[in-house]
Amino acid sequence: MQIVTFKAKMEETSTKKQSRIILALDFPYQNPAEPQKLLVKTQNLLGMVSPYICAVKINHHLVLPLGTFNGVQTLVNQAHEAGLQAIMDCKVNDIGATNQVIAEYYYAAGFDALIANPFIGWEEGLKPIFEVAQSLQRGVILLTYMSHKGATEGYGQTIIDPVTHTETKQYLAFAKKALQWNADGAVVGATVPEKIREIHSILGGNVPIYSPGIGAQGGGAETAMKAGARYLIVGREITQSTNPVAEAEKLSESTKQAK
Repeated sequence: MQIVTFKAKMEETSTKKQSRIILALDFPYQNPAEPQKLLVKTQNLLGMVSPYICAVKINHHLVLPLGTFNGVQTLVNQAHEAGLQAIMDCKVNDIGATNQVIAEYYYAAGFDALIANPFIGWEEGLKPIFEVAQSLQRGVILLTYMSHKGATEGYGQTIIDPVTHTETKQYLAFAKKALQWNADGAVVGATVPEKIREIHSILGGNVPIYSPGIGAQGGGAETAMKAGARYLIVGREITQSTNPVAEAEKLSESTKQAK
């Protein structure tokens, strides 16, 4: 049986869709007593912008009010019908036994990949997730440097490399782990293009960089792409726009110009 990695699926999808934009389906707090309204709103938006994106990313904004195997699975199916990949932004960060269950549920709901936090380490940490993903031909994307200002307190801290015993930055150690663990991607905030550049110098073409924080958080699409980002994760810039279709189309075009 031929094994097709999530990394390869993403590249194929983005080429076919001629876009490197991943839509983050994030909405402000909605009335939990009216989940159907939120589902319909989300379905409508996804349907409108699907021609201009290559994937959709879902996190707690929708999982909590809609449920994994209810509304969220409906959205994952819709994404697949539109030829898109579906990523679960669960930022898995627990012990291995729990991580395995989390991965199994999200993959069972149809997600093609999930995002995990490398802070928890490999043994009895992320190893079970990678094993489940490999058995199902799904993906794991590592959270390497987040897009918010406080990221420097954790991902930007100085550590001692356990192998070389020299000082290094936490995010650079995580980039090396992404290579070592054969991750399908690494998340690096578009708000820190200098970090994208550093991490890309380690990852090269082996592990693609996914950059959130475009627009609302101050990150620039073309700047992130030129620094080495392969895919741009965009949420509020599209979801809260008065014209989400035009915004998605504009962002998609910007990724082509940055090549």
